[in-house]
Amino acid sequence: MAGAESCRSPVPDGDVKPFTPEKAKELVMALQQPSVFCNMASDWPALHWNVEYLSVVLDGKAIQFRLGLKTVDLVPQFETRCSYVKATLKEFLAWSCGQPSCLSGPFRCYEYSKYWAYADYKYIARIFEDKPEIFQDIRWSDFGFPGRSGKESTLWIGSEGANTPCHLDSYGCNLVLQVQGRKRWHLFPPGDTSFLYPTRIPYEESSVFSKVNVANPDLKCFPEFRNATAHVVTLSPGQVLLVPRHWWHYVESIDPVTVSINSWIELDADHEARVEEAITRTLVCAMKSAEDPSDGDLWLNPTEAEATSHEINLQYLNKAVSAYFKYQKASVSDQACISSTGAEQRAGTSCKRRRREVGCEPEGCRLLPHELGFSTFKAEELQKIPFGPDLIPVLPQPQETSWMGAAVVESDSRHLLQDNKAGLFGELHRTGKQPVMSDDCETPAHQMHSDSSPNASQAALSTNDLLDCLVNPHVINLVARLLLERTRV
Repeated sequence: MAGAESCRSPVPDGDVKPFTPEKAKELVMALQQPSVFCNMASDWPALHWNVEYLSVVLDGKAIQFRLGLKTVDLVPQFETRCSYVKATLKEFLAWSCGQPSCLSGPFRCYEYSKYWAYADYKYIARIFEDKPEIFQDIRWSDFGFPGRSGKESTLWIGSEGANTPCHLDSYGCNLVLQVQGRKRWHLFPPGDTSFLYPTRIPYEESSVFSKVNVANPDLKCFPEFRNATAHVVTLSPGQVLLVPRHWWHYVESIDPVTVSINSWIELDADHEARVEEAITRTLVCAMKSAEDPSDGDLWLNPTEAEATSHEINLQYLNKAVSAYFKYQKASVSDQACISSTGAEQRAGTSCKRRRREVGCEPEGCRLLPHELGFSTFKAEELQKIPFGPDLIPVLPQPQETSWMGAAVVESDSRHLLQDNKAGLFGELHRTGKQPVMSDDCETPAHQMHSDSSPNASQAALSTNDLLDCLVNPHVINLVARLLLERTRV
């Protein structure tokens, strides 16, 4: 793992950081191995963003928390199975400390010993819209993205046990700064996709979920998961984790209170990915909307406001295809302008998980080819990645200890540095869509228990079974390529 003990002492104010912005960007764009940057954010004011400080800044403003059970089931605790409440950070802190005042507050129905709470995917530009000066506390310019600050970042505040189900992001790569407490990341390479049993139910644009609860895998129902290779790292305050494109990740808070900040970095590959997501949305919405709504299948993730119509989805698909070819045309015409190091990426608002609307021009998220950087990083430079105390690779766990029905064994990052060898290299929008609130103390939302465990003996195939095959990432990728080829002709 990469813990605080593996990094050198913080860089004193005024001292040179281990990587220049240009070099840091080269690394971000070239690395296809999850890696931890140390001593790159030690002077960021955002490192003071503990919950007590944020509570004062928000001054009693309520934010939404997702609540789940701490008990570990054999199936993932998807967002459709969670409860939701609105509370202030002061109320959250009181609850996490077990104060009696919580008996009458928004967390009154949720005993701390049994539940965790997570204020996840909170866009800083939205919750601090009346305090835009705070955006500058976050300085992604140190990683070579000038102009990118808190305005293009997302805030996560959780209690012990708070977690995100294992998934991959369809778009971009991810930079994550740990501010308070520690989080444990379980990462799996893109090549393990088939071992993770991908599903688009619950449906959320840009997120492909795994049917496997990687914290407690059901190897009887998902035997191929034995072949998955886990990369596990514990992220400590001040460290920045790079999650490369299409790496699966399950994230859990392991301290009483955690705070982290992330920003999704757009990539050139996102243009084709938008076409793939448009195809997926069209198929999922068409087939699930055709089902009897009374069957109780909560197929739409709470982050999605509604199931869009077939007409809207086709318009979106056509816009995505049009944007793809416009990008391709620009890429050819601007090829001569590409420098050896690449110019800066667009520093505008991240498009990660923003709601698709007919009036939303995909081109607004477009990157010109000279803004990409990845394609201009020479292959031979990959052999010169400066791993060491300031950049620690997250290496795979031994297969024999990874999935034996027990907790994953982590490697100490001090050994990772010794064992590092060459050849270790190989999302857009969540908006303010508000999940349905649950204030029912008798029955938390969706009962918090799964009634959809895989059943190998079940004879009748469901719509979800069919969709798992139709919108499998490999199938959708092939369909997108065929569709683009047809459109090109």
